Amino acid sequence: MEEVQSFIKNHHFALVYISRINCSVCHAVLPQVQNLLADFPEIQMIKADADQIPTVAGEFSVFTVPAILLFVNGKEMIRKARFVVMGELEHQLRQIVTNY
Repeated sequence: MEEVQSFIKNHHFALVYISRINCSVCHAVLPQVQNLLADFPEIQMIKADADQIPTVAGEFSVFTVPAILLFVNGKEMIRKARFVVMGELEHQLRQIVTNY
């Protein structure tokens, strides 16, 4: 958990991808998010497995996975969970990167 908190603190744009080992949706969405982030080199991503770091779900109030949280200067700006519409996420990321 300390590594995740430190990551958020040390990156202007920090995307936290929270998943679980046995989550098929998590495994399907991750490559899509990684491909999307190729267009946003200013956004850094860290993956947190809720099975390996049980406190991560409670710390960020995540009730379903996958959860995608974007932090800008340590403040949560985007939260997506379970079924993520990539076009919508891309639009939101573009707006935030442009404005911050």
